[in-house]
Amino acid sequence: MASTRKIIHCDCDCFYASIEMRDNPELLGKPIAVGGLPTRRGVVATCNYEARKFGIHSAMAAATARKLCPELIIIRPDMDKYRQASRQIHEIFKRYTSVIEPLSLDEAFLDVSDCELYQGSATLIAQAIRDEIRNKVNITVSAGIAPNKFLAKIASDWNKPDGQFVITPAQIDAFVQNLAVSKLHGVGKVTAGKMKRLGIITCNDLRNLDEEELKLKFGSFGERLHQLSQGIDERPVLTERIRKSVSVENTYAADLPTLTSCLQELPDLKMQLEKRLGKIGDEYRIHKQFVKIKFHDFVQTTVEMVAETTVIDNFNSLCEEGFSRGQRPVRLLGMGVKLVPTPPVDAESTSSDQLSFTLDHEV
Repeated sequence: MASTRKIIHCDCDCFYASIEMRDNPELLGKPIAVGGLPTRRGVVATCNYEARKFGIHSAMAAATARKLCPELIIIRPDMDKYRQASRQIHEIFKRYTSVIEPLSLDEAFLDVSDCELYQGSATLIAQAIRDEIRNKVNITVSAGIAPNKFLAKIASDWNKPDGQFVITPAQIDAFVQNLAVSKLHGVGKVTAGKMKRLGIITCNDLRNLDEEELKLKFGSFGERLHQLSQGIDERPVLTERIRKSVSVENTYAADLPTLTSCLQELPDLKMQLEKRLGKIGDEYRIHKQFVKIKFHDFVQTTVEMVAETTVIDNFNSLCEEGFSRGQRPVRLLGMGVKLVPTPPVDAESTSSDQLSFTLDHEV
């Protein structure tokens, strides 16, 4: 085993949109988005770079996107086509290493520490992978190369689209020092906002606080923050990730005072949930829906029910039941689904396979 790990994070560039442009060259150069229709409260799953120039981004309501760009071409997702492309890409990954951690259809971590191809150069291996995907799948991929997963993922976004960026062990300290804390794994809007109020903008600011101070201010996450601010991430590349659930949540700047105000937030949360579900392969199916509520006094409750899709009426009912347990303002609202592996094709019953990720028929 090599003493210094060599991790590559591969991330396809606007994956769904790239597949659509590949299969229909007339779309090249035009602003396109893949997602639900504006007339059905659809959401943008992804868009190409021409559309992004108008301020359009993933998880945006399709109606809003159309207002920003009236010429926007919105295409309904073809998940079978995207999964087929994803399988091709992962077969290419396997030519270089068996240590692969898929994160979604369009991205994965690869540990090439023991790969002997290209004299063991992770930089050349990443370039070869990107070239092979371009030639065989006809889409572009960006890559980040670093000694750990945290830095590799950040690096893959550095030279997008169709580029790669390397962070060597000798470069870690200088790179991380000026890195915005909002880039750290696990730091969301709420934590980033708290850090800003404390005057913590970069990792260098975090380094001015010792581990105990960080624990005092950020709880158990403080230890993780201390490590990340030093560029340390010991997480291994996991070849078998059993995903048990997918969820989204939001902590509100102002508490939601009533049940009605909570229910009004559910459609937006559902859009975010559907975006995440859309990036998961067909090896899982939905088993349960759940809603999580944290009241203003930090008392928390979760309500769930058996279901095979993401029906909004179910989320509404779960929210009503959860709110009735506290009957007071809500500071955090979340929703999600629990998953089980999809049965093999030759299993006794396969009728539920087609329900794997039927997202309430909106997209």
